Amino acid sequence: MEAALDWIAWARALFALVATLALIGLAAYAARRFGMLSGAAARGERRLKIVETLMIDPRRRLVIVRMDDREHLLLLSASGDRRVASGDAKGEAAP
Repeated sequence: MEAALDWIAWARALFALVATLALIGLAAYAARRFGMLSGAAARGERRLKIVETLMIDPRRRLVIVRMDDREHLLLLSASGDRRVASGDAKGEAAP
């Protein structure tokens, strides 16, 4: 009799796990389907863009970052990040 109760307890626990995972998957699908997870980036309204990168050496790199109508030249390194220059963004041809 105890063996039957053990199988019933295991089956109940397995069913609860499957039901919980199914509900989580359904909630994730619904959130994605109805656009609850997408922010401004999904609508094409990105404000930040990496224009170009250049590796100086294995520990340092230069990065040009564009935000709105400004470009910033950043020096990224293990010892710290630093803005080297800023200026207005040049016009870019539409893709």
